[in-house]
Amino acid sequence: MSGREGGPPGREGSGEMFGDPQEVVERLAEQGYICSRETATVIYLAQQLRKPLLVEGPAGVGKTDLGKVVAAALGWEFIRLQCYEGLDESKALYEWEYAKQLLYTQILKDVLAQELAGVSSLAEAVERVARQDEVFFSRKFVVPRPLLRAIISDEPAVLLIDEVDKSDPEFEAFLLEVLSDFQVSIPEIGTITARHIPMVVLTSNNSREMSDALKRRCLHLYLDFPGRERETAIVLAKVPGIREELAAQVVEAVQRIRKLDLKKPPGISETLDWARALLVLNAEKLDRDTLRGTLNVILKYEKDIAKVAESARLLAD
Repeated sequence: MSGREGGPPGREGSGEMFGDPQEVVERLAEQGYICSRETATVIYLAQQLRKPLLVEGPAGVGKTDLGKVVAAALGWEFIRLQCYEGLDESKALYEWEYAKQLLYTQILKDVLAQELAGVSSLAEAVERVARQDEVFFSRKFVVPRPLLRAIISDEPAVLLIDEVDKSDPEFEAFLLEVLSDFQVSIPEIGTITARHIPMVVLTSNNSREMSDALKRRCLHLYLDFPGRERETAIVLAKVPGIREELAAQVVEAVQRIRKLDLKKPPGISETLDWARALLVLNAEKLDRDTLRGTLNVILKYEKDIAKVAESARLLAD
C-alpha cells in the first residue's frame, strides 16, 4: 500500500463507480497508490454495499491516503473530519453563525419595529416575533462542518473520518447514529437527509478499542506494512531516478529496522524520504556509514536512532 505523497497526480477520476476489484487496483494505481487485490476487494464491496469502511493498522501504512485516493479515483468530493479528544457535535456537524444573525437583526430592526407597533402586551410581542423565526433560523445561518457537508453535498462524496480512535466514546455513539441513517435533525430547521449517501472511510491507529456496534456497522480492513516486493515497487514508482538495487537495499534495511523494538517504526513515507535523501547525496549504495549518517531521515526519536545504529544485523558486511 502507498500514499500519494511525491507520486504522480494521475488522471482525474471519471466520476463513475468502480466496476470490479481489478478496476479499483488500476484506478488507485493511476493516482499513485499501490494496493493489494484483497484491499481493492474490500473497497469495492464497501462502495457497492454502501457500508462505511473501518481501516485499522499502525501509523504510516497509508490509511489516510486511502480515503484521498479513492475520492480522486472516483472523481468525487473529498471531505475530511479529523478526530481528537473532546471533539463534539458542533465541530463535526454544524454551528450557528450568530454574528450573521445579529447583523440581520440590526439591518431589519426597522421592520421589526413596525411589526411590534400597537402591541399591548409582552405575550403578544413574543407571538409576533415568533412568526419571523424562519427568517433568523434557516440554512443561511448554518455553518456546515464535515458531517453535514457530506450529507448536503450535491454530488457524491468520500467522507474520511480520520483517527476515530482519538475521539471520545460519546462522540463515537453519536457518529454511529449519523452513519446509520445519513440524516441529521436541526431543531430549528428540521430533518436533513443525505442527497447522496457518501462513501465513508474511518481510520484508526488502535489507540483504543472501537465499540462492537461501530465495527458491526462497518466493513473492516487491516492495513499492515507492505512486504518487501510491494514496498520496493512503491519506491521505484514514487522516487524517479533511483536504481533498483539501491531501492531494494533501502527497503531491506527498513524492513529489518521495523522488527526492532522502537518507539516509532518508520512508515512508508519515511522509506520514500530515505530513498530521496540518498539520491540527493548521490549515494551509490546503502553501506553501513551511509545508513548511520542518514538515520535521522527515517527515525524521529534519539533512542531509536541509537538502537538502530548499534545493531549489526541491518546490513551485510
